[in-house]
Amino acid sequence: MTFITSASVNHHRASIGGIEAARFDNVDAALQRLTVTGASEAMILQTCNRVEIYAVSEDPDVLGKFAVAEGMPPLEHACGDDALLHLLRLAGGLDSMIIGEDQILGQLKSAYLLSEKNGCMGSILSTAVLGAIDAGRRARLETRINKGSVSIGSAAVELAEALAGDLKGRSILVVGAGEMGSLVANGLAQKNLKGIYVANRTFEQAQKLASSLGGVAVRLDDICNYIAAADVLICATAAPHLIITKKMVETCARRPLIIIDITNPRNVDEAVARVPGVVLHNIDSLRRINEANLERRRAEVGQVERIISEELARMKKAYGRQRADHVIGGLYLHADSLRLAELDRAVCRLSSHGGLNQAQKDILSEFSCALTGKILAAPARRLRLAAEKGDDEYLRTARVLFDLEDNDGLSGHKA
Repeated sequence: MTFITSASVNHHRASIGGIEAARFDNVDAALQRLTVTGASEAMILQTCNRVEIYAVSEDPDVLGKFAVAEGMPPLEHACGDDALLHLLRLAGGLDSMIIGEDQILGQLKSAYLLSEKNGCMGSILSTAVLGAIDAGRRARLETRINKGSVSIGSAAVELAEALAGDLKGRSILVVGAGEMGSLVANGLAQKNLKGIYVANRTFEQAQKLASSLGGVAVRLDDICNYIAAADVLICATAAPHLIITKKMVETCARRPLIIIDITNPRNVDEAVARVPGVVLHNIDSLRRINEANLERRRAEVGQVERIISEELARMKKAYGRQRADHVIGGLYLHADSLRLAELDRAVCRLSSHGGLNQAQKDILSEFSCALTGKILAAPARRLRLAAEKGDDEYLRTARVLFDLEDNDGLSGHKA
């Protein structure tokens, strides 16, 4: 029996430190280790507020064993329908810290492509992930779940505004010019700032973002000069190490200074919070923004849940078709082997009674193919319909009646 399972650590039950502890430094290597543990298909999704692992295996506890081997913190596990439902809610924006945020769809696609690159994506997991992405797109097209602040970046701007009272006339330093940094900077563009500075390891990228906002690009090596000019610093890089240290802030910053670190792993030294006149917030602080967003969007959640239910049913039908197609394929192969054997016998017998020319042999072959196809058409149609309804008894009966082997586990796929 083949199971689809998931394991996750996220903002619901873990702090930023707990999520950091679960992160993989090298996802490619982690995927390969997971396949060695017993997963036939696998995908790992890592964002600033979650680590998600998905696997397909004949062992329903494959992710539990993997987590123990990796020394990971406690994870939330799900199997079968529960795992699919979790993935659908995630893609639909209902499981995000910022309800309805859009970035998760791109993150899921990136995780899918990375799994595919490593040879870890197969038909079962592909059906789940691509189906979830389609569900997420539907949720955003058919409802207003993504209206308002719909990213960690835009929530960071809301938090900065709440802490500072008003951003008008303030100077803001954004560290990071990637996707998250761009979301932050664009959220700040309409705030009538005194100045906006964009620092990035790749200066050309900082220039591109800063010029689109009428801001100033900053080389990362020169960041101290601009910390001194900032009222608010928002760190939004993808760096795996500290960028803003306590010493830098003590030496360079003017006071008061608000620092918001929305990275994972964190790029701002926690010790910065001990510097007088400096207020440090991280992703954990954004929960209050999520609560406000949830109130605004609560009316949309029911509609998204309806879409998720429809897509889960559609997904399970797809798995049913996969199970049926496997049985039907075996049935046709079995029947064709019998057809060919009997055709060969018939040709030999007819040949012994005066011989057959090639045209006559072709007619016999076409006749045997047509007869086999017509005999199997109705059973194949019934098997597909039964599998789509989740009635696997038809599939089991077909295997017994036609003596078919189940050697790939699809027949018992738990979804």
